Amino acid sequence: MNRPLFWFIDEEWKDYDLEVSVLKEQYPDCELRFSTYEYEKDLEEFGWKADAIIAQVYAHIPAAVIERLKNCKGIAVLGGGYDRIDTAAARAKGISVTNVQGYCAEDLADYVLASIFHFYKGLTQYNSNLKNGEWGAQAVTHTPHRISQSTLLVIGCGRIGSTVASHCQSLGMKVVAYDPFQDDEVLLKQGIEPVTLEEGLRQADYVSLNVKLEESTTGLIGEREFSLMKPSAYFINTARGAIVKEEDLIKALENRVIAGAALDVITHEPPREKEPIFDAPNCIVTPHISYISQESFEELRTRAAWNAIRMLRGEVPKDLVN
Repeated sequence: MNRPLFWFIDEEWKDYDLEVSVLKEQYPDCELRFSTYEYEKDLEEFGWKADAIIAQVYAHIPAAVIERLKNCKGIAVLGGGYDRIDTAAARAKGISVTNVQGYCAEDLADYVLASIFHFYKGLTQYNSNLKNGEWGAQAVTHTPHRISQSTLLVIGCGRIGSTVASHCQSLGMKVVAYDPFQDDEVLLKQGIEPVTLEEGLRQADYVSLNVKLEESTTGLIGEREFSLMKPSAYFINTARGAIVKEEDLIKALENRVIAGAALDVITHEPPREKEPIFDAPNCIVTPHISYISQESFEELRTRAAWNAIRMLRGEVPKDLVN
């Protein structure tokens, strides 16, 4: 193939220098085209003849679009999530789909640790309380357990969940995990106690959600699950917003069923003008940035470009999801 067409669908990146350098090294004369998430016109003009697509996780590529692709050999997603791609329709048309698996495990684990420390020591809250003249022990309304005396439940203990577990174990935390797809012996060798979801929720001081979003995990955590948690426990989500029933989480926070939550993902992304979760008490929401570091960006973007190249060549990438 002398001059393949690579089609980027994205509104996140400020530039594509890394991806382009990889593509150009392999195909110096390749054609590069760029579209936003509103790409219908571009699909008509040139997208239909793309040889490979590199798409942001927010880009919707449904079956109706896939059916119109005439030359496409692969869709490389710039991230771990691929729930907005109709992978079954792609496979039926002979189009491979990849994500980039595990590239940000360390970064997500750091985010979980930051959330735990935030709730444990409450630095921003204590700083805000200075204006009330509070100082010393009188400023403390809740006396937490030491982190080393706390229990973490990891829901989903694959590559990312295991990294979260390892980080927290280094602080002396007891780690239990719920993962029906993971062998108990594998968890035990990592010093992780396998539990049912109900057992883990009852034990945990902190809960880290690390499963992928699919039909079986949509709405996995809701009112019943929050009711099983300790009133002093905190919920942390770096996976996908739709795994949690967001209205149930808001009610759990408002009614103090749980103590707080840290969310890097929400149900509607990008958010609408005003999301109710933003006003939930003792809830920190960050704009889906837990995966970001210089190192994770470089790995993500380089691997996505190579995934596109390998699919174009008819190879089977390690990141294949369909």
